[in-house]
Amino acid sequence: MLNARQRYGAESESLAARLLRRRGYVILATNYRTPLGEIDIIAREADCLVFIEVKARRSGHFGDPKWAVTPRKQRTLSMVALCYLKATNQTRAKARFDVVSIRSAVEPPQVEIIRNAFDLLYG
Repeated sequence: MLNARQRYGAESESLAARLLRRRGYVILATNYRTPLGEIDIIAREADCLVFIEVKARRSGHFGDPKWAVTPRKQRTLSMVALCYLKATNQTRAKARFDVVSIRSAVEPPQVEIIRNAFDLLYG
């Protein structure tokens, strides 16, 4: 059973996936987990694999959700993305990282897709 925070996260990821589909993304996986971490959504847009982190906030108290994708989080996402590419034999695939920022303090929620939000980080 999910607690309120987990439910909010799941609802936010579902909202992001619906919006991404409407924008032409094909969802390949959600909540892709490895021992290193998790990627919220893996999708394909045209000829590019897209690793997507969803960040949502109910208020502006802690700032814009997109700023929660810190360099440390970027490194984790990069390592998990490399695991996915290796596991699916796509190490030469064109890929990028997007962030979906959801601010639900207002109705309707404000959703921003930041394409190519950061470069691959590792080490």
